[in-house]
Amino acid sequence: MAFMERVLVNKVLLDDTVPLTAVIEASQSLQSHTEYIIRVQRGISMENSWQIVRRYSDFDMLNNSLQMSGLSLPLPPKKLIGNMDRDFIAERQKGLQNYINFITSNHILCNYEQVKKFLDPNNYSANYTEIALQQVSMFFRSDPKWEVVEPLKEIGWRLRKRYFLMKCKNQPKDYLVLSWADLGPDQFLQDKDLQCAIKLLPSWSHPYIYRITFATSSESSALVIRPFNEKGTLKDLIYKAKPKDPFLKKYCNPRKIQGLELKQIKTYGRQILEVLKFLHDKGFPYGHLHSANVMLEGETCKLMDLENSLLGLPSFYRSYFSQFRKINTLEGIDVHCFGHLLYEMTYGRPPDSVPVDQFPPAPSFSVVPVLESILSSEACKCGMPSVSQLLQMPLFSDVTLMHSEKPQFKIPTKLKESLKTAKECIERRLTEEQKMMYQHRRLTRAQSHHGSEEEKKKRKILARKKSKRTNCDAGEEQSIKCNNSNNSGSGASSPLTSPSSPTPPSTTGTSPCLVPAPPPPPPLPSLKKDAPTEPASPSVNGAERGALLSSIRNFRKGVLKKSATNDLSSPTIS
Repeated sequence: MAFMERVLVNKVLLDDTVPLTAVIEASQSLQSHTEYIIRVQRGISMENSWQIVRRYSDFDMLNNSLQMSGLSLPLPPKKLIGNMDRDFIAERQKGLQNYINFITSNHILCNYEQVKKFLDPNNYSANYTEIALQQVSMFFRSDPKWEVVEPLKEIGWRLRKRYFLMKCKNQPKDYLVLSWADLGPDQFLQDKDLQCAIKLLPSWSHPYIYRITFATSSESSALVIRPFNEKGTLKDLIYKAKPKDPFLKKYCNPRKIQGLELKQIKTYGRQILEVLKFLHDKGFPYGHLHSANVMLEGETCKLMDLENSLLGLPSFYRSYFSQFRKINTLEGIDVHCFGHLLYEMTYGRPPDSVPVDQFPPAPSFSVVPVLESILSSEACKCGMPSVSQLLQMPLFSDVTLMHSEKPQFKIPTKLKESLKTAKECIERRLTEEQKMMYQHRRLTRAQSHHGSEEEKKKRKILARKKSKRTNCDAGEEQSIKCNNSNNSGSGASSPLTSPSSPTPPSTTGTSPCLVPAPPPPPPLPSLKKDAPTEPASPSVNGAERGALLSSIRNFRKGVLKKSATNDLSSPTIS
């Protein structure tokens, strides 16, 4: 349709499901109020962080918008007198940090529009309802048979997907729901392939797929119209909620937590597995299973929002399965999401965290083994069963399904190849994200282990041992150097200690002539009678060195006999 071609951006690259974390770094007191400097980070990368400045009044406004959740939010109370005291500000900063942690750790609250705008105003400043209404109005100009009854505010969890209650002028008694959404970061189809797939949606039929009345798309967004069901979804049945109420109000804190009956768990589970197997066999990527995407018609479950995977929208449970490298295909994502749905049907609420290793008592002993095969630590790390294997488990294998509708789900060969390529791109992006998260966890564990008190004690002990060993080695080396210096530092006496040097005879008895040994040693210094006595050098060879030094000291030149020298060095002339 030409009405949507004016949008400038082809798709939204920002993944809204990536968790935001926030840390209050400092506070500054101005004239009459205190500002808190907050560091917000998207995902695991420190580079993807920014600073925001918020007052207590900003926290109070956010808290008011979250009151419909029914949760007891830990916002520190107001204080009119003494609110500029330094100790009070420090205590309030701790309370506000606890408040932020509570919000960002809640899976529903952290995806709420007002929370996103509070933490990331640069990326979430737009009025998405107004944008959607403009696009829908353009559509109605080109096709005037549709009429908007009212906007259905915040009935879904997505920021960039808006809903409107409407009707067709030809059938004024039948209400319809129109959903409008931007293209997401996992949209990898070419424009022609996307338009072809979206136009095929109304022609597809299956006993467990909720029918679509009309669908169209552009280069940047899509619009889908389907019948409105007053009974609502499977999630509405579990939470006893009204379909038109805001998502936050319906599902964040249910008044009564009660699971479904065993018969319903078995029947609904079998129906959902059957349609998942059908889509997998057709090569159609889904990846968006959760209880709010399952419509109820009587006792029949029907899958909705098949367009989400075509539009590249991130999954509701992406922040869960992106932690596990074994869940790296869309088929695996569907199995993991089915585990969440089965847990919710069984216990009336979603799991607090994943993996889950301790399960409460279930209506039947056959339920827990299925949950363990999907949500346990071993399953998340080592692998989960396929949809076909789940269908063979005792919980579902004995369920008999009665349906007469024949599936109609034709996909052209060229489009099927494009869907396969897009599916591979979606899985590749997931794998890269999981690899980064795995490396980040390893680094975090190493840093945590290195900074633990036990490791600090170990390093101190090793440092002491190393220091002692180094001091001992340095002492030994210094001792060796001193000995070598003493051995070579005696001046003229060192050659006399050589084994090849002759020892001068004692002066007692007959004194023979001194015969120099080749090569001749350096001349001895002349010792005068009045010369001071040299101190004895440290002995190397013990008594022999002492005798040598004594002989040198007692040496007298006068006791030597004169000798006649026959000089033959002059040349002879014949």
